[in-house]
Amino acid sequence: MKLNGFVGDALTASVKIIPEQKYPFRITRTRAKDGKNIRFKLDEINTPQEKGYLLTIDNIKAEKGRYYDTIFLKPDNKELSELRVRIYGKINDKTPPQKPVQKNNTGQNNAPE
Repeated sequence: MKLNGFVGDALTASVKIIPEQKYPFRITRTRAKDGKNIRFKLDEINTPQEKGYLLTIDNIKAEKGRYYDTIFLKPDNKELSELRVRIYGKINDKTPPQKPVQKNNTGQNNAPE
């Protein structure tokens, strides 16, 4: 999952985890590998159309930079391995776009005022 945006923006991503009918499972434990740049929550989905989980990840990194993390989800079905959700974050500065430098007929640069 990607969390890309600008410093100060609220960045959130979600993914549904829906077990296949022939391999049902419940998630019994969650953890982040690092967890210092993200906050996450796992909600159960229990509707007539779907049964599963909704994993929501929020960026909590306040400064410019990149980060990588992994969320591990432990199912109760012993035939299934641990599920991993990889997180990629890129937070950019909020800088105004630069005005292009224009050249006059003599080939000299004229900076806009």
